[in-house]
Amino acid sequence: MPLLDRFVRYLTAERNASPHTVDNYRRDICAFAHLIVTRPLRSPRETITPAAARRYLVDLHTRKLARRSIMRKVSSMRSFCRFLIREEILESNPFAGLSTPRRTRSLPKVFTVKEVGCVLDAPQTYWQKVALMRHENIGAPLFSTARDQALLELIYSGGLRVSEAVGLNYEDVDFYGNSFRVRGKGKKERTCVMGKPAVDTLRRYLTVREDAGLGSRRSGGPLFLNQKGSRLTARTVQRNFKLYLNEANLPFDLTPHALRHSFATHLLDAGADLRSVQEMLGHASLSTTQIYTHVSAERLIAVYAKAHPRAQ
Repeated sequence: MPLLDRFVRYLTAERNASPHTVDNYRRDICAFAHLIVTRPLRSPRETITPAAARRYLVDLHTRKLARRSIMRKVSSMRSFCRFLIREEILESNPFAGLSTPRRTRSLPKVFTVKEVGCVLDAPQTYWQKVALMRHENIGAPLFSTARDQALLELIYSGGLRVSEAVGLNYEDVDFYGNSFRVRGKGKKERTCVMGKPAVDTLRRYLTVREDAGLGSRRSGGPLFLNQKGSRLTARTVQRNFKLYLNEANLPFDLTPHALRHSFATHLLDAGADLRSVQEMLGHASLSTTQIYTHVSAERLIAVYAKAHPRAQ
């Protein structure tokens, strides 16, 4: 599909879309084409019509896809049609007025402040137990301990996504200003703050990394490395996080992203204004950040119901 290839180049070059986003667009558009396009091939103007759009939506519902999946697939086609209008291939967008199921936003799962402390301490206790079980000196798992403590502290301190954390380079860190530069979605950059625990654990990790012969601070490059000296992957972080949840006796269904949710919720609980939290998280829209006000309100209601003598 030459038009799809052009759209992909547009997404990559002009929209700075991530490979994951591009793959989703490509898959959704191909699914529409597979359902709608007939032989012999007709022009997009004859194929991508309001009737075809409605037929596609009916097919998505018939297959009983999740509401979020339906919305994403329709959004992909809506964006593709906007591109075709820009290229003067279509005159109007058949998906523009298509009614999709209303999105219900579930409240994100967050840690309490005490639980954050438990999960941030978990790497040390976990790797100590591993060393004892393997009859190794504690120095053997010291690298994993130092790295993962620093990583989790940075995620919570700056409200990072896991992809942002593993994408950090040494030159992104400013120890003098206790801050670091993050490249978020759409390659947008923002500056995040490091609290003292994050600074201390990061310095300790860099010392352990040098002692392990995995690159000096002068060499720059990826900040968080695996045992082979390559950039740490998000999958490894997620896998290790499950081990730390188990060590801290916390629910297994939580993810590292819950630390980002907790960062925002704890700031709002402490009186931070919504606009500042939006900038710290790197959200393009304030409405995305507002979900955390609902989390804070629910927590407040729960505390009131538990503590007030006449709440019931």
